[in-house]
Amino acid sequence: MAKILICDDQRMIHETLREYIEAEGFECASAFDGEDALVKFESEKPDFVILDLMMPKKSGLDVCREIRREHNTPIIMLTAKGEEIDRILGLELGADDYIVKPFSPREVVARIKVVLRRVTETPKERLQVLRFSGLQINMSNYEILADGKAVAATPKEVELLYKLCSAPGRVWGREQLLSDVWGYDYYGDTRVVDTQIKRIRAKLPENENWAIRSIYGVGYKFEVSRD
Repeated sequence: MAKILICDDQRMIHETLREYIEAEGFECASAFDGEDALVKFESEKPDFVILDLMMPKKSGLDVCREIRREHNTPIIMLTAKGEEIDRILGLELGADDYIVKPFSPREVVARIKVVLRRVTETPKERLQVLRFSGLQINMSNYEILADGKAVAATPKEVELLYKLCSAPGRVWGREQLLSDVWGYDYYGDTRVVDTQIKRIRAKLPENENWAIRSIYGVGYKFEVSRD
């Protein structure tokens, strides 16, 4: 049974989400400020984190940053703000997604289920490993190896890189990547893809045999010169 850690300073949010999440058979834990969120993360060891952007004592952005230093646990950020900079900053720090308040609890549960389903797929349900010169993406354990060393990456980054690498040379539009990788009707804009690609590029070493190329006005492709 997956455990979901809800981090928000509004008790109504906890009560509402808990009702829907537990109805799906998941377990819930709660934190009501940023410091408590980090304590509960270490003690409860959740499989998923719902993290409010604005919390007392420590912001959701700071909590996300600290979690990402050592863990790749999926994170959805909640925000009442409409400014794009808050959403993009959260994604740059490693959040897998964001949802703007007010939101539908059913939508939150649907997004949780999509991510958890992908993380827990058995090896038979997908091609396990893609290999290129100095690069390996293993979807059975959500691991990226570059030059034989593990790359610290979020589940969404692994999924996005796997998608690009699954068809070398193919140009993927931003809208198509949103649909295929995020797996639902996304209520953001396509710059979310740009943010995730930027993070992936920063984590991978340069390699003369392959690269993630930008296709102006369209999207991206994984280009291989030789294998």
